[in-house]
This record gives sequence, C-alpha cells and structure tokens, in this order.
Amino acid sequence: MFRQVHQPGQLGLSDFTEMDSLDITVTGVTLDHRLYHFRLACSGFEHAHVILGGESYVALAEGLQNAIWALGGAPREHRSDSLSAAFRNLDADARKDLTTRYDALCAHYGMQPTRNNRGVAHENGSIESPHGHLKNAVRDALLLRGSHDFDDLGSYRRFIDEIVGRINARNGKRIEAERALLQPLPVQRTCDYEETRVYVTTTCGFVLRKVFYTVPSRLIGHHLRVRLYDDRLELFLGSTALMTLQRGRAGPNGKHGHVINYRHVIHALRRKPMALLNLVYRDQVFPREAYRLSFDRLLEQLPERQACRTMVELLSLAHEHNCEAQLAQALQQCLDDGRLPDLDALCSRFEAKRTNSMPKVNVQLAPLSDYEALLDGMATEVTA
Repeated sequence: MFRQVHQPGQLGLSDFTEMDSLDITVTGVTLDHRLYHFRLACSGFEHAHVILGGESYVALAEGLQNAIWALGGAPREHRSDSLSAAFRNLDADARKDLTTRYDALCAHYGMQPTRNNRGVAHENGSIESPHGHLKNAVRDALLLRGSHDFDDLGSYRRFIDEIVGRINARNGKRIEAERALLQPLPVQRTCDYEETRVYVTTTCGFVLRKVFYTVPSRLIGHHLRVRLYDDRLELFLGSTALMTLQRGRAGPNGKHGHVINYRHVIHALRRKPMALLNLVYRDQVFPREAYRLSFDRLLEQLPERQACRTMVELLSLAHEHNCEAQLAQALQQCLDDGRLPDLDALCSRFEAKRTNSMPKVNVQLAPLSDYEALLDGMATEVTA
C-alpha cells in the first residue's frame, strides 16, 4: 500500500509459494511440491528451494539456512508470515515448541524474528510480488526447454537454481554492495531437522507420520534414531549412521503411504512367495515399471502360486546379481514380444555374467623361512 525504503543488510523475507499450475513431472509422475522463497528486500537477492511437503519448520529451517550460506551473510531481521500453515492442527504445547525453535534458529544467525499480520499479504510485499515474477521466469524457461518433465528431482532442482542464478546476476552489483553490510555467519549451521525414535518390527520396517518404511531385516527389534528432513530420513543406531531413506507422505484422506526397498524384504518373500499376491504395498515392491507389468502378465496366464513364485525369484535375481536395470530391459522385451519371462533362461544369462565378471586373484604367500631370517637378523642387531 505504501512503498518503503529498505536499508541494506537490514531485512530478509521468507515465504512459500505453490507450483501446481506449472504441471511439473518427474519421469512422467506429477511432482507435488512448492518452493521456499527467500529474498533480501534491499538488493533483491533471491534463493529458492524445492519443498516436497507442506509448509513446516523443517522446510523453513533448511531453506533459510541454504539461502544464508549461499549469500555469505545474514540480515539483521528476518520476516515471515509466522508459519501459520505449520501451526495448523497443533496443540498449544507443540505451537510453543515450534515458536521456541524458530526463535533459536534466528538467534543462531543474530537475526531478529519479525512477522507480518496473518492474511495481510501486502505487508510482505517484498516477497509476495517476486513470487509471481519467479514463477513467470520458470514458466518461460520451461517453454524454451520444450518439456515439463525431468529425469529426476535433482535435475529439476538444478533447473530452478539456474533460473534463480540468472535473476541474481541481473542484480549483481546491488547484491555485492549489500553483502558487505550483512552480519558474518557463525562457525556452522544449526539444526534443520526434527528428531524422533522408531522401533523396527518383525515386518522389517517402521511407521512414522503414517508412512511405512522398510529397513534391512538385521535391524528388527532395534530402536533407531531418525532425523526427519523435508525430503529424506537419516537413520542412526546409537551414534552410528546407518542409511538415508527417501521421505514418504501419507495419501489423501489419511491413507498410509509406503517407502519400500524390495532388497529389504526379498529374503522374507522367498520363504513365503504367496504373500506377494495381496501385499498391502505390492506395487511399491517393484523397483521398475517392467517388473510390475510382468507380474500382471504372469497372473493373467499362470496359476497364482506359480506367478508369485516366479516374480519373487525374478526380484531375488535382480538383488543377488545386482542386475536390476538389465533385468528390467529383458522383462520389457518379453512384454513387447508378448511372451512370459523364462526364469531359467534369465537366471542362466545373468548368473553367467556375474560369474564371468569375477576376477581371479592369485595370492602368493611368502615362505615361513623368510620370516625366520628376518627375526634372526633383528636378534643379531639387538645383540650387537
């Protein structure tokens, strides 16, 4: 409503913006996401980070710290919309904890946390208006690219980084002038994740935030420490880092989600192959589309027991001989030719490749007399 004069090094703003209208896909699957958007009010420096979940403290903390470290300094004040979306459905204690964590995040970088009045967008105009400009720039870049589909999430994130980089290049002189007036960064980043504990059940997995994750069977019965980020989970057993899992999301209407790695459950499935038939997360077990389509074809033309056993053995072959991609190509060729996969032929093909690829190592052991001579020489030196 009233245009303001912004002092350099004073104000940085954060907000989230929806990207549904751009119809972004990754390998043909619609990417449900939004952008975390940071901007310096004076020079116009911008940073954008792809967020896969909703507006949350974790998303804000990760995006804000990425922006500040990319900038090389921190403004004296940070303004947001008070994380109104993140506060939804939280009780009073949870809201207080979230506020405390946000204040601690700002204090770590010496920033004063401020907020505009909820629902009054023009009070955050220095970031709301650039939302539209950024989305228009992304839309134009997609037209020049000729496709809205990306090979993986990393490719899309690099695409967004390149667009934001070009925007910052146009404001390069102003950004450099303001950078000199920013506060210095601390020695290291602060926490940008939530931490919780989970128990691994006999199902080779655990449930967290209405999502079931599989882990190796050796972890059954253990309590794991989980660091929960916007796009991943980092698992620890005590202080030992175990693995990183892609973060899943619950489906609409509270339906549970699944993040499945077939390598974690294949040994159990080999003992009970019929479990595959009505498995709750059956479609997520298949690592590639060719595997799922092959199972559908097997069910159409073979008895259920034989179809399940054949499919489980194919998955085991992919796991044991590390030939997931090559086997998928062979299965796709069978589908294109209208024939069922020949398990024996495929086993012979890929087991032979694995056997032939193993190098022969000849180890020549030194005779024990050489060690005796060495010890005798050392004894002589000591005596002398």
